Amino acid sequence: MGKIGGFKEFSRNDESNLEVLERVSNYNEFTIPLSKEKIKEQGSRCMDCGIPFCHSSCPLGNLIPDFNDMVHQEEWQSALEILQSTNNFPEFTGRLCPAPCEKSCVLGIIKEPVAIENIEKNIIERGFAEGWIKPQPPVNRTGKTVVVIGSGPAGLATAQQLNRAGHTVTVLERDNAIGGLLRYGIPNFKLEKTIIDRRVAILEAEGIVFKINVNVGVNYETNDLKSFDAVVLCGGATERRSLPTKGIESKGIVQAMTFLTQQTKSLFGETIKNQISAKGKNVIVIGGGDTGSDCVGTSNRQGAISVTNFEILPKPPQDRSKETPWPFWPLQLKTTSSHEEGCDRNWLINTKEFIANEKGELVGLKTVEVKWKTATGKRPELIEKEGSEKIWPCDLALLALGFTGPEKTLSEKLGIEIDARNNYRATNYQTNIPNIFTAGDMRRGQSLIVWAISEGREAAREVDKYLMGYTNLPTKGNGDLPTL
Repeated sequence: MGKIGGFKEFSRNDESNLEVLERVSNYNEFTIPLSKEKIKEQGSRCMDCGIPFCHSSCPLGNLIPDFNDMVHQEEWQSALEILQSTNNFPEFTGRLCPAPCEKSCVLGIIKEPVAIENIEKNIIERGFAEGWIKPQPPVNRTGKTVVVIGSGPAGLATAQQLNRAGHTVTVLERDNAIGGLLRYGIPNFKLEKTIIDRRVAILEAEGIVFKINVNVGVNYETNDLKSFDAVVLCGGATERRSLPTKGIESKGIVQAMTFLTQQTKSLFGETIKNQISAKGKNVIVIGGGDTGSDCVGTSNRQGAISVTNFEILPKPPQDRSKETPWPFWPLQLKTTSSHEEGCDRNWLINTKEFIANEKGELVGLKTVEVKWKTATGKRPELIEKEGSEKIWPCDLALLALGFTGPEKTLSEKLGIEIDARNNYRATNYQTNIPNIFTAGDMRRGQSLIVWAISEGREAAREVDKYLMGYTNLPTKGNGDLPTL
């Protein structure tokens, strides 16, 4: 816990942001950190709640009350040891995680919950600033070799854990830089890529080998995987969902990840042929999740005339819904910094048609208002409201509708079975081929970064056990404390 009665003495404080006009002029991170004293106060708010629901709600099993207490006592190095014992990459989760831990914080029943995510971010950044985070190569090597396919958070966590166990690990990435979704799916204003580069440099110094522009099954023969003792597939869920809507083939209808990836690559000097830009356009983002929000923020930075967001579901309440009481994940309206930068948000609206001119270029959208009819034991039914059709001017429509599962190239070439949810089937992370494992979105479907890291850690345990007959890698919530 933190300070006795600290939750009564101190209010919750979060990082502030630069003013909108300043931050939308570039693609840099724009948060203004709290002072060390204010962060200490936030750690002091952690109460002696008896049963820390925050701990159980974290997919990594982070020892949250423990590191909060260390921050309260200004024992920052101890806080870092505790945090790193369960989380390989707090610098990612501290920026990008939706913080299910905070939604189940016991203090949240009566007051604002502890600012766990921001405390986590400050611990890891303090660690880097003080030079406490150093490469930790294994003392001994087992002689076993593992190849990890995909360098997103699941792949990186798998690789680091297996390397720590003493195996020789190679990571294959089909893109031109390491990071997967972190690299090109997350805008720079949420995660500057130097943060990834900083971590990759540590992993390389620990002995992990990274190879880029390697697309297994395309420019890398799947038979070459047989030279490794174990294979871990961490390619993510990359099949993008589209819309079965009239006019979907019109020029100007773009998948969100294509749009976001192009923008990030262009920031680093890559030449993008026929780059999509929102500049001077009326942009409509279809999909109300985090990816849709990222498209809103990027469109505003590119100079869109207007940015509109469509969501087919009802508008969530401002406060926690009674249908999702504490400690469940709340049904609650989320307003991001990108929404605050300028966005007309619309709920209960369905796209009926994309309207194009004689050149096939998108010029508008036809929509209809909808409502949902629910009945016990039946799937919700979507009902259109008569007379609610509307035409919206639109030059660029961005589809942020999520993903339907992983690509099937590898599963088909390797003979991996697919489950009922269109993911790679695995029991204890092991596929139907004994030496091939899978983790992350490829195994569980589209999910959170914190889940990807958890999946990578758990998969590494199973791979280690398969290779050695036993494993000393930590289980969830029971981390090994690295020596700093």
